[in-house]
Amino acid sequence: MDCLTRFSIIALFFCFSCEEQATQKYEWKTIEVTATAYNSLVYQTDSDPYLTAFGDSLTPGLKCIAVSRDLLRLGLKHNTPVVIEGLDHLYLVKDKMHSRWQNKIDIYMGNNVKAAKLWGRKKVTLKYQVPVLE
Repeated sequence: MDCLTRFSIIALFFCFSCEEQATQKYEWKTIEVTATAYNSLVYQTDSDPYLTAFGDSLTPGLKCIAVSRDLLRLGLKHNTPVVIEGLDHLYLVKDKMHSRWQNKIDIYMGNNVKAAKLWGRKKVTLKYQVPVLE
């Protein structure tokens, strides 16, 4: 197979792949959860505080959350877009919490311990995007 043929096959694959993603339909779901905050510090996480349970690398400023494992079953899977009541940005699910937690999220606040403590613990409405099953 020559180089041009290989390139054509790869290009067709990506076109169909992108088209499938573009036609995928999504809906927003809403849930009330308890929200706390966490930092990239060994005493709050583990010996590698910049690595999530999904294997993503965290950097301060990243807008992401960790979710309790029961929320994974509701569609809050890795990289799910999330809107948190009271916060302005779109967040992504990048981490998961220990199985002892239920109906809870942890908002990543980099190394800013003061901001995490100021946030405290709150009940919030969470909106998240899931694919529509047809």
